Amino acid sequence: MINVGLIAHDGKKPEMVSFVVANKEFLSKTKIYATGTTGGHIAREGFDVECLLSGPKGGDAQIAALLATGRIDVVIFFRDPLDKHPHEPDVQMLMRLCDVHNIPLATNPRTAYYILKGMESTMQGN
Repeated sequence: MINVGLIAHDGKKPEMVSFVVANKEFLSKTKIYATGTTGGHIAREGFDVECLLSGPKGGDAQIAALLATGRIDVVIFFRDPLDKHPHEPDVQMLMRLCDVHNIPLATNPRTAYYILKGMESTMQGN
């Protein structure tokens, strides 16, 4: 089973929910880990989500720890590049660990879509 980490800054949460709903067929076959508030929004759409702490309270770091221990296969993190975030050091650490551990990271819907399509194609043996 594929383990997916989902995170969205406040201004991007509606976009994340729309993305998850639009990709329900694929994502319903995965194990979803999400930061607290994002996970709550996704769970309300009928998804089974393991909700961690909210991002500013350590949720980004929790997802980073999961990926560093091999328990996350892909991270989808819709960042708001036009706003300041007090937990930016955690965000940078998460992104660095994705690179260190060779974990695909999407920071916008189009990249996330292509990553999921690539994973789906690999699963089907294409």
